[in-house]
This record gives sequence, C-alpha cells and structure tokens, in this order.
Amino acid sequence: MPAELICFEERCRARFPITDAIYNCPHCGGLLEVWYPPPAATPAELKRIWRERRTSNAPLDQSGVWRYREMVPFLESYDRVVTLREGHTPLLPAPPAATYGGLDALTFKHQGFNPTGSFKDNGMTCGVAQALRLGMARVACVSTGNTSASMAAYASAAGLAGIVFIPHGNISYGKLAQALEYGAKTLQVEANFDQILALVRTLAERLGIYLLNSINPFRIEGQKTIIVEMLDQRDWNPPDWIVLPGGNLGNTAAFGKALRELHGLGFIARMPRLAVIQAEGAAPFYDLMLAPARGFHAVSHPETLATAIKIGDPVSWPKALREVACSGGVVEKVSEQEIADAKAVIGRCGIGCEPASAATLAGIRKLTASGTISASADVVAVLTGNLLKDPDYIYRYHTGKLEAPDGAAIHSRFANQPVVLPNDADRIAAFLQG
Repeated sequence: MPAELICFEERCRARFPITDAIYNCPHCGGLLEVWYPPPAATPAELKRIWRERRTSNAPLDQSGVWRYREMVPFLESYDRVVTLREGHTPLLPAPPAATYGGLDALTFKHQGFNPTGSFKDNGMTCGVAQALRLGMARVACVSTGNTSASMAAYASAAGLAGIVFIPHGNISYGKLAQALEYGAKTLQVEANFDQILALVRTLAERLGIYLLNSINPFRIEGQKTIIVEMLDQRDWNPPDWIVLPGGNLGNTAAFGKALRELHGLGFIARMPRLAVIQAEGAAPFYDLMLAPARGFHAVSHPETLATAIKIGDPVSWPKALREVACSGGVVEKVSEQEIADAKAVIGRCGIGCEPASAATLAGIRKLTASGTISASADVVAVLTGNLLKDPDYIYRYHTGKLEAPDGAAIHSRFANQPVVLPNDADRIAAFLQG
C-alpha cells in the first residue's frame, strides 16, 4: 500500500493521494498528515542500516534526513532529492546551562548546525522534494526569518523560483540577508505573520505556487528526523524530557509524530515527555493548555524579540495539542528577560543560539523550580537556530541597550561588554592584570 495523505481530524480521517497538492482536508478543513504502511525491515535491521549509512559517501546517506528515509518513504524515487547535507546536528553537553536550569545534567540538540543555520532545513529538503515531484516551478513561504532562509537555499539548489513573504520591519537582518543571498524574490508585506499566511494561501492557490510553510505535511515529515537522529545518537535510549520552543508548533507536531511512530514500531520502549516553551507575548498555546475549556484563541498582536516564535495563530496547534497530550507533556511561557538571560548562559557554555532557542533553557529553569521537571531528569533541549541569526540582539544585550517590545529595559545580568582602551601597552597590561 503506498503512502497517503490523511485528515488529522478523528471525525473525518478522509484519505487522499500523496500526489494531491493540498494542505488541508477538502471535506472538513482539518490539517493533513502523511501516512505510511509499516516498514518491511525490523527495528533492529533498520538501526543497523542507519548506523552503517554514516560511513557512506552517497549524498542521501550523508543527509541526516534521507539517511532515515525508511521513516519518510513518500517518494517512489530519490533521483530528484535536493540535499545540502542537512541534519548531522550534534548533541552537546552543557554543564553551566544545567546548573542554571536546576538540573544535574543537560544536553542540547543543536539544529543551528544545519546548512542554513536552523532546523527548517530538515523539513525543507522533504518539502522541496515533493514540490519537484508535483512538477511545481515556484515555491513560497511566509517567514519571520528561518523558513525564508531555508526555502530560498533549497529552492535555488533545486532550480525552483523561491518567493518569500515577510512582515515588514519584523525580521532579523541576519535571516533576511540569507533569503536575499540565495536569490529568493522577497516581498515585505505590511501585516503580521498570521495575516500574511492567509494572504499567501490565497495567492498560492490562484497562481499555482507550492506553499512550504509548516502547514505543508511534508515539512513535518522532514522535521521528524530530528528525533530519529537524536535517538540514534543516544543508542535508542529515550530521555525523560524533550524541551523545545513553541512558535508555529510544527516541531511539536513533528516530534510527537516521530515519537509515536518509533514507539509503535518498537524502536523505543517508552515515550519521552514534551515540554513546549512559548514567549509571554506570543503564547496562545500556553493559554489553551492553561484553560482548555475556553478553546484556542489566537493572539492578534504577538510581541517578542524572539522573532522565530513571534506567531500568534500557529496553524499546527491541533496537532501539537495531540502530541503534548500523548506524551504527558506540558507547556510553559517565559518573559523577554528570562529568554535574554538564558541565551547569555547558553553562550557561556561555548554553544550559542538565536533568541527563540534560548526559550528552552528559560522554560527548564521555571519547570524545575515548580517541581515539574526533577533535577535528576534526563533532559534534551532543542536549540533551533544558530547564534549568528540575530547578532544585533546579542550586541544590544551585552552593551545594556536591549529593550522589550513594550520599551521596558532588559537587564543584562550576564553582560560581557567590550572595553575601549588606548593604544598603550602599559595601560592594556595594567587592565589585564587588574
């Protein structure tokens, strides 16, 4: 039986051919996900195959996504797959961050080591592969930064025309520079992320453009491999907790789907719990978990300096809700001050990350303080983006000039301010000795 698209909604569960260029169920409007029959090989056989592929020079095997292609078997042929050797992201122990977070030990899975510097590459290689399969000539996304950088790179590598829509004035220049450099047509629209996404969905249908935001189910499939690779790196010993930032909630959907599939197939004996961390000014998922009876309510004007999670109406929230529930997980929110300080602490580990990534450590600190996560827990936190995605934020923090969106000062508790000295060896020596 071939792979299919299936409606996420339990009341519907309509099925569609894998070659339909759709993002929502035509019957009920629900989100779609990709369904596969179980792999023919056993978990033991696949674990051996995946480990052996690490030593292969074949492009597919050198990809941290396509190495695990038995977990994302939606293509009949891999001839047109475009890989930039995405994946291969390390697990990094971080003792200072563990201490700050109230843990005995903490490991970061750092997706900032990807080709364009974020986890988006894991999903984009799959999304672009599907675009090529469907014969699309143009692809598009709405982005506050990382998605646009990734889509632009993979579209160019695939010979596709990339179109990026961004909220005017609400993007890090480090990320915008990538989209421009990779050749995407970049349109700055005077609206927020959620408003632009609705606009682009209309344009995509009208003009025959393939949409590569996380509403695209093939993006989610690629992002699943972050978890497959992480468990492979841990010799299939699942942690107690996986902590991740929550913006559009695509990763939450992807991680939970990966864990359910791996558990169901017998790769792991138990499910880790998911902890999703949102910024206070863009926390509709947190609000839903706090008062589920009220239902989901979008934040009309999301505000946070962590632009990668500045999303008030995340399209993947229904999937994310299921995955948090299935894993026995939690959702927390953190302030701009907490994100900024956590980011500086991660930097002191010699690791570094973009602001949205640091929400993980800020959230861990709150969850250990409340007793939700024990100090002895085995915790993996996912850092979603590279340190250099938003250098202006870093400079302003360390020079005491960082302000929250409402203008409130953010105190630089871990500041490392540059020092100006004269061209005088004695003065400089005295400073260094003192």
